[in-house]
Amino acid sequence: MKIEIWSDIMCPFCYIGKRNFEKALGLFAERDKVEVEWKSFQLDPTIPENPSVTNAYEYLALAKGISLADSKAMHENVILSAKHVGLTYNYENAIVANSFNAHRLIQLAKTKSLGDQAEEALFKAYFTEGKNINDTETLIGIGGNIGLALDAVSNMLASNEMASAVNSDIQESREIGVKGVPFFVIDRKYAVSGAQPVEVFVETLEKAMAQLSR
Repeated sequence: MKIEIWSDIMCPFCYIGKRNFEKALGLFAERDKVEVEWKSFQLDPTIPENPSVTNAYEYLALAKGISLADSKAMHENVILSAKHVGLTYNYENAIVANSFNAHRLIQLAKTKSLGDQAEEALFKAYFTEGKNINDTETLIGIGGNIGLALDAVSNMLASNEMASAVNSDIQESREIGVKGVPFFVIDRKYAVSGAQPVEVFVETLEKAMAQLSR
């Protein structure tokens, strides 16, 4: 069974959805038959590569034309949802930068079967650690920490390597009708949209496996 997950590093529900999916996978009796592939998606490809706002609160306020206080209030429920699955979101420190190069790092990691590790490390870097996910040294450090060769990451970032893989995933998402992330596709037959509860993932996994076994 193959599960493809379209996701963006800056998407709060993608990190929450990852946790719920992982818990569901842990409850799934045939999890050893599951292959997971992370796919690139950008919620806002227009974000500058060099951060122009101080944090996520300011970014949302400017994007929606609301006050900073209203922006913080809108984030509160998301922070609580993250806390319920064991995640800490430090939006006051989150550096809003374009995620394209972070996706290139994930694509490179996928060639070494380290896609999940890259996804996890980048989520943590953005939401918890307040790191700039478009900073070259930060990305090289993350790549090295998950087991990638530092020179391979450095050379990739200094070129256009993996850009076509990112763009291909984004184009594919359009072709299959992905409107938002996280978006989970199971064997191209079943889809789960959003950070659904654990039981929804379990039910869908079991349904898909039953179909596969027929």
